[in-house]
Amino acid sequence: MTFPQICTTLALLACLAPVAAQNNDAANALNLFQNLLRGGQPAPAAPQPTTPAGLAGGLLNGLVPGAAGPQAARPGAQDLVQLLSQSLEQIDEPKEIQIGRQLAAMLLGSKPLYPDMAMQRYVNQLGRWISLQSSRPDLPWTFAVLDDPGYNAFAAPGGYVFVTRGLLDRVADESELAGILAHEITHVTARHHLIAMNKAARTGLLTQVINSQLKNDIGGMVSSQLLTLGRNLYTKGLDQDDELDADRTGVALATRAGFDPYGLVAVLQQLRTAAPDDALFALSLSTHPPAQLRLNQLELAMGNRLDEYAGQPAITVAQRMSSLAAVNRRSAAQAPTQKAPPAKKKN
Repeated sequence: MTFPQICTTLALLACLAPVAAQNNDAANALNLFQNLLRGGQPAPAAPQPTTPAGLAGGLLNGLVPGAAGPQAARPGAQDLVQLLSQSLEQIDEPKEIQIGRQLAAMLLGSKPLYPDMAMQRYVNQLGRWISLQSSRPDLPWTFAVLDDPGYNAFAAPGGYVFVTRGLLDRVADESELAGILAHEITHVTARHHLIAMNKAARTGLLTQVINSQLKNDIGGMVSSQLLTLGRNLYTKGLDQDDELDADRTGVALATRAGFDPYGLVAVLQQLRTAAPDDALFALSLSTHPPAQLRLNQLELAMGNRLDEYAGQPAITVAQRMSSLAAVNRRSAAQAPTQKAPPAKKKN
């Protein structure tokens, strides 16, 4: 068995974790998002994912930017703004994670989570497996699916990665999804978004109004400035060099995790044929270099050096989800039933 095949086997085993472990993992992820949206305040127990409302109901109350309640002011927001205006060397990993949590909250505020707990578990476990092969496996990696029909993926500093429902609907197989996740993971490990935000902040885009408004509604003002900076970053995209670096490193990372190295290539070929006026692809196309340029650069970087790891049997996301559902059903059927205690005899 080759190294990629071993890795693929391990990845499959990771995805086929026991039902109880999967439920705990999903509940922990929901609890994390609830805590994130409440600005670090203690979060209540995660809701039972029996219905769409059970998954997202606890989150939707505070998702809309500008809404009243805990979303409005976050402890430490003023420090974050000042931090982003300092030298990059002063932003250590805990501060990077803190910044990422606020940006992740912003992304969650733009779209709700996709109300399918099984899909959320699958993407989380797949992403975590790939992140373990990265240069920063110890980050608190968290992956989530946004309920949006567009074809997009986003990352925030500190280990937060989001993909859209529309992207999952359109990837041909698991290797394509793995290539996309590896691309976004690389943005995090290379601190691409953090560097871009730091550069923007130091040129005054974030701090130009702080001195004049510092005495008035500090939390709301700072949160507004951070949201503005984040929106600008995600609507305009990163520098071309960052995207090309994420392609090259992402392909190597996906291969190291045991997936076909040409998964990301197939994604780019699909983007190359997408119509520029197609609303589902519009944001992805506008925030990245032309797909043909990315393909050309990947061809130069890859050559035929990864060909021996290609040609693995393709597994679609639907097939993987079906397999997971079957395993869950068997596990649930084999789980010991809890017997009721014997009734006490009446005197």
